[in-house]
Amino acid sequence: MQIKVAIRKQLNSFPLDVHFEESGNRIGILGASGCGKSMTLKSIAGIVTPEQGHIQAGGRILFHVEKGHRKGTDLRPQDRRIGYLFQNYALFPTMTVEENIAAGLKGTREEKRQRVSEMVTRFRLDGLEKQLPASLSGGQQQRVALARLMACGPEMILLDEPFSAMDAYLRDQLQQQLSELLKDYAGTVILVSHNRDEIYRFCDRLLIMDEGRILTHGDTREIFRNPQIKKAARLTGCKNFTDLERADAHTAYLTDWGVKLHTEREIPEGTVCMGYRAHEFVPVWEEDAPRNSFRVEASGYAELPFERNYYLKPQGRRQPDNPRRICWYAQELLWPELDVKGLPRHLQMREKDMLFLRE
Repeated sequence: MQIKVAIRKQLNSFPLDVHFEESGNRIGILGASGCGKSMTLKSIAGIVTPEQGHIQAGGRILFHVEKGHRKGTDLRPQDRRIGYLFQNYALFPTMTVEENIAAGLKGTREEKRQRVSEMVTRFRLDGLEKQLPASLSGGQQQRVALARLMACGPEMILLDEPFSAMDAYLRDQLQQQLSELLKDYAGTVILVSHNRDEIYRFCDRLLIMDEGRILTHGDTREIFRNPQIKKAARLTGCKNFTDLERADAHTAYLTDWGVKLHTEREIPEGTVCMGYRAHEFVPVWEEDAPRNSFRVEASGYAELPFERNYYLKPQGRRQPDNPRRICWYAQELLWPELDVKGLPRHLQMREKDMLFLRE
């Protein structure tokens, strides 16, 4: 289903000014807490009302209000055919599992009973029909919430930070369960999250938000590979940034690291910064440094279960008192060599891993 969104609403700190058009089945919205992700989702669902704009799902206009006009199209949430899964699932605490699933269903008593029975079987809730939400596990509550919204046959499902309050083990389990439960769902799913791993795992299309606007959108894996914008690179997990002075299409100076960069591929015009992910550096112990490498000395260190995090100072930087540090995450495969040889003299940057970025 194609979804078109062009909305504006004044929030406390900044205006929400969101414009995008997407047709993927699994769409992610990634951004820091408070950037307007959930407000965008609630606007699509009809829970909040934008001041102006247009929301269209498939061929149906859900919202359309022009600037300066009070009247327009604004379908009620229950008429939008959208299922909204809240962060805490929002189950009715005094209603049983089957009563929660039946909430909002239309039809005769027998039609409702049959639909509830279908959902109980589909979402593996057999034997829990008479239980109250408080007696259910987190995974069971999630399945009840999904069964309730799927019972109404939504054309679109909106997931608002559904795993944010969980520990890592439970989050991983429920992410997998959710993927399995929605595997055969043909409609559009939009997942809002500040967790890049959730987005990467679940979504084939990605929108990155910052302070109420869309920074970039497109194929999820392509954006992670080449985010193009510094804030987008940071939100996708890049730890290292240096200002870049472009000399020509294949030469630049990395001012914070003191490196003269030479590339086969073209450095795009307008590039002002280079990003490099912490796990992509290549350690070099030899005295003679290869191209696109720089000498480092230790500044800090942390050993984690499956990687060692080194915080390093580049030795060629123009300003010796520059406090900026480089993060290098050494995977477990490198540990034996590190234990024998110690910290490498240089770190080399592979051209394929360089992120050329705009502000």
